[in-house]
Amino acid sequence: MSDALLNTLAEALADLVTSVETADDEVLDPDSAVKWLESTAHVLGRLPAADRRTLDGLFRDAALREPPGPRRDELLTVSRGFGLTEDDHVVNCDLVESYVQRFVALVRDADLATPVPTCPGWTLADLVKHHATTHRWIEYLVRTRATERVPSTDGPLDPPEDPAAYPDWLAASAEVSLRTLRAADPDAPMWCHGADPHARFFPRRLLFEAVVHLADAELALGREPGPIDPGTAADGIDEFLENVPYFAWVAEPVARLGRDGASLRLTATDTGAVWTITLGGGGFTWRRRAEGEATTTVEGTVADLLLLVHGRRATDDPRFTRTGDRTLLDAWRTATAL
Repeated sequence: MSDALLNTLAEALADLVTSVETADDEVLDPDSAVKWLESTAHVLGRLPAADRRTLDGLFRDAALREPPGPRRDELLTVSRGFGLTEDDHVVNCDLVESYVQRFVALVRDADLATPVPTCPGWTLADLVKHHATTHRWIEYLVRTRATERVPSTDGPLDPPEDPAAYPDWLAASAEVSLRTLRAADPDAPMWCHGADPHARFFPRRLLFEAVVHLADAELALGREPGPIDPGTAADGIDEFLENVPYFAWVAEPVARLGRDGASLRLTATDTGAVWTITLGGGGFTWRRRAEGEATTTVEGTVADLLLLVHGRRATDDPRFTRTGDRTLLDAWRTATAL
């Protein structure tokens, strides 16, 4: 693709986005505008980091070709609105560090023999050990640029003998893994246990391990899960739907559901984000928009929807408003249990 064509397409997209954002409510329905922009941001957000940086530069060049004034100022915000000025790899590493610190502070003085209801059969000690082991395993994969699956037990785990030392071991494990992840090229190709076989897959995966397991620990200790940033929660739902087809223990039960053409719609009441999941073809497809009449709908905050898809909220939780075929929601939750 020529530079002239790339510049023209970027300028046209920036112009269209600016027109949508500045349109009067009488000209363009605000809800439709938000859904269109969110859908576009989602598509652009899946670009490799290098391509996002390139597109950011193209948008900026298009803005600077305009004379100084309000229009140029609006065009200069397009990249920021789409998150192109943020390095997702770095941001995800920073978020992992924050969530691990919260997790460690929560469990350090807790009774590690406390059962974890959302992880049947586990205690807090098991949860902390699992979390630390995952950091050690991922650090080893990224450091060695693994080209095929390596069992988690093959890496240098070095767990302490005394479970009381697990929280500090988790903190140390996260420090090591994040040092390796921050030094890695996000676009480096390598094996992963999901949809995106590059180094950038792993801080994103670790982030939602941290978010969900912090909620596990909070619930085990009788607390409500702390706040989850809506943008993080929405990306967590995306990440879940992108990767579960790669988990055999999930893909096979989903294939057995049948129900071709049945659909489940998740709607975030606080942000307006929508996910439509459609069964068929021995699996499922999904879109970040409403498509047709859904068999089952669930409405709740985006953070609660994230906890729902990860099995940390019950399907009959009063936080949710449900319509349609309840059995589909229950069957989906059972099939996708991680």
